[in-house]
Amino acid sequence: MTRVQNLKQAMRSWGIAVGALLGLVGQAQAAGEYQGSPKVAEFIAEMTRDHGFAGEQLTALFDQVERKQAILDAISRPAEKVKPWKDYRPIFITEARISKGVDFWNKHAEALARAEQEYGVPAEVIVSIIGVETFYGGNTGSWRVLDALSTLCFDYPPRAEFFCQQLREFLILAREQQIDPLTVKGSYAGAMGLPQFMPGSFRAYAVDFDGDGHIDIWTNPVDAIGSVASYFKRHGWVSGESVVSRAQVKGEQADSGLTQGLDPVKTVGELRTLGWSSADVLRDDIPVTAFRFDGAEGQEYWMGLPNFYVITRYNRSAMYAMAVHQLSGELIAKRGRP
Repeated sequence: MTRVQNLKQAMRSWGIAVGALLGLVGQAQAAGEYQGSPKVAEFIAEMTRDHGFAGEQLTALFDQVERKQAILDAISRPAEKVKPWKDYRPIFITEARISKGVDFWNKHAEALARAEQEYGVPAEVIVSIIGVETFYGGNTGSWRVLDALSTLCFDYPPRAEFFCQQLREFLILAREQQIDPLTVKGSYAGAMGLPQFMPGSFRAYAVDFDGDGHIDIWTNPVDAIGSVASYFKRHGWVSGESVVSRAQVKGEQADSGLTQGLDPVKTVGELRTLGWSSADVLRDDIPVTAFRFDGAEGQEYWMGLPNFYVITRYNRSAMYAMAVHQLSGELIAKRGRP
């Protein structure tokens, strides 16, 4: 049985879980930090009113939630904001990650080929996403997702709106999938499973790719593969198109072409007038994200094409997107394509 199937057998419905949760409260040695919290009470009232949850059930659940200071510390220093590309790249482009990726690809070749056919997303890109996110399922996170999302919802004002929405999505997800919300583990930000989907992404894009009637991105690589492909397709991935183009620049106006943020607000033609060029044949009307990295051998100028922007929709970082792209290239170089 898969993890989800085991949980389904143990919890046939969310309603049955109420008794179990209340029993756990009685067994707990100490109540969680959110017991009696006005913010939590307001959240519970909203979930009861808007989504049909039972207040008693949610009160029992949140009595067991723990505020995690370590999560609040971690959320303020993501690696991609402090490391230059020359230091960021070696974290993800390693022989171990490449070799493990080839093994993962070989083991799940049928599912990857089917995902590529159905969604138009190359197998190597799907494998690379899972490799960068969790080392192919080897590190899916050790935080209770309920603790993580509650901590960030109730005690991280800069992004409280986002994480409160993810907490709502998580509780609805647990009810829909009949999963005990106290057992689900993930990252310090609440991302889950092999592809590290946030709860909202799970509900919007995750698919039952093996057709067994359950969506399991935690222990079922086939569902994870299909879900990544589904996400990329829904965000505009174009089959057969390139991801980036290395640029050469000259002149004093070149840096004025650099994009502020990740949105592709410049066109290839506009960059040409500012001194940008590329060995690739690119139409002038292609929207691009123009960026510069501090590479191991000096500055690197790049044009991120529409498929690059799709990768940044998975994780809002140019370095992340480039790591995914370059790892996918290394996977092809080592394994080849059929």
